[in-house]
Amino acid sequence: MITGKMQAFRNRKAGNKDTQAASGRKKKKYGKVKIGMTAYSALVLMMTLGTATVFAADDPIAVVNNLSTFIFGLIRAIGMILLGFGIVQIGLSLKSHDPSQRANGFLTLAGGVVITFAKEILNTIAG
Repeated sequence: MITGKMQAFRNRKAGNKDTQAASGRKKKKYGKVKIGMTAYSALVLMMTLGTATVFAADDPIAVVNNLSTFIFGLIRAIGMILLGFGIVQIGLSLKSHDPSQRANGFLTLAGGVVITFAKEILNTIAG
């Protein structure tokens, strides 16, 4: 009974081309891995050593206000989409004479109005 190592030795000694081709593929595969690992290591080293000191803005309240304005802008856009969808639902319900769809359309329209003007409503409540 021949073990795997002995068979590989006999194949190499006999000059079996299949075994030589397989070992060549392994060398190419490991060469690519080695190049990739070297490139990755160089990238990590550059990112670690090439950092710059970054300071915060002068007024942190301005940053918070800008973020708040951005978020309320997104909320307003969602409210506008709901307003449009509610109008379409009401129009379709009037065409099909469906009272439940009409009720859903009016509820969607009302929700869209509330979401669109959320910032103004909150400012009115807060004073």
